[in-house]
Amino acid sequence: MIVKKNGKKSICFLTGVPGAGKTLAGLNIGASRQKYEEEEHAVFLSGNGPLVSVLREALARDDNEYNGTLLSEARRKSSVFIQNIHHFRDAAIRDKRAPIEKVVIFDEAQRAWNKKETERFMKERGVELKESEPHFLISVMDRHEDWACIVCLIGGGQEIHKGEAGLSEWFESIDKFKEWEVHLSNRIIDSKYLKLNSLDEVELNCKYSFTEKLHLSTSIRSFRSENLSDFVRSLLNIEVDRSKEIYEELKYKYPIYLTRNLNMAKRFLKESSRGNERYGIVGSSDARRLKAEGLNVKVGIEVEHWFLSGKDDVRSSFYMEDIATEFDIQGLELDWVCVAWGGDFRYTDAGWEYKNFKGTRWQNINQEHQRLYKKNSYRVLLTRARQGMVIYVPEGNREDHTRDPEYYDGTYNYLRSIGMEELREEYFEKLRRREKKICIPDDLLKGKEEIMKYPD
Repeated sequence: MIVKKNGKKSICFLTGVPGAGKTLAGLNIGASRQKYEEEEHAVFLSGNGPLVSVLREALARDDNEYNGTLLSEARRKSSVFIQNIHHFRDAAIRDKRAPIEKVVIFDEAQRAWNKKETERFMKERGVELKESEPHFLISVMDRHEDWACIVCLIGGGQEIHKGEAGLSEWFESIDKFKEWEVHLSNRIIDSKYLKLNSLDEVELNCKYSFTEKLHLSTSIRSFRSENLSDFVRSLLNIEVDRSKEIYEELKYKYPIYLTRNLNMAKRFLKESSRGNERYGIVGSSDARRLKAEGLNVKVGIEVEHWFLSGKDDVRSSFYMEDIATEFDIQGLELDWVCVAWGGDFRYTDAGWEYKNFKGTRWQNINQEHQRLYKKNSYRVLLTRARQGMVIYVPEGNREDHTRDPEYYDGTYNYLRSIGMEELREEYFEKLRRREKKICIPDDLLKGKEEIMKYPD
């Protein structure tokens, strides 16, 4: 490692388009630095609890299956390598010595807590800590006398909860550690990150540099979904013409359909998937009135089973009984997804309306940062599918004041106006014709997805 050779302390900011493999890159960096004897031990940190749980369990199951490691031992090993940032922080508060880790990879670093949220959380636990998460993490790694490295994996437009600081908090914190070197992606100024006009506007008191090598520009999720993030961005920004244009390009290789029938949506997931392709239903954590449709976002899922268990497990996503929210699924994905659209984010002639359900009625969200969290929640939900998705917009019920049809009709009509096609029986007929026409064993289909054209 260059950092180790030079005896320097450095922090790197890696950016990338959705699905570019930032988390995978971080895991690879960490896995290649499990060298206690060479003082290169690494840890992968995330504040995303569901992601930590799923990654740990997936690694443990693989270790058990392919290496014969006892599942209990495999889980112990994976829990050392992949840690929740809160646990890492608690250990560093108890022990003031330098940690054994020389390399820290922080996933979704833009979601690190600011000083106010960190102080509130720690005070509830009887601990006084008046630092933001970025500042505290840098100070912990600064305990090393020689070299250390922090790798921040940065996603754009993914702050979905109060207290998530964004990149500005990292910059304010690193400014207090002038001996550290900072290596930045040359895309760090983009609107989804820092919102600056040029690299010249970046101001840091320590040594810093820019490189295009720290930006992952190509999605590896699926050849079908390369334009999906652009489509979702234009949809949420109400760029009608641009949305139409991208949808027309996208629909032949990445099917996106619209329906007001939940059973039709479930059928889409089941019949579109092949072999072990995974599918499930997702929805906003504030879409409380989806409960009337049989989708209760307040009943938590068992994330390890929802994402990893098979079709014979009622806790898995395959059963389509439990709905995952943006907090469950951020940083994770399925092959096929049904997005259940709630009354908390509605389209009207005046644009989007932002709502929270309190007690027995909907209330307006007026604070701009809370509105941003809401929009970003739907951005997350709409970008979780590798292969394709269906958007379910309920009909509503005039006899239920919390589910008035007008809460949903505007959204449905807007999605239709950008060209989104209604899911009809013809789709399933084309699927059946395709299956009859193309009878190729699954093991020969690996890497050949381009020959499979989904119904338009």
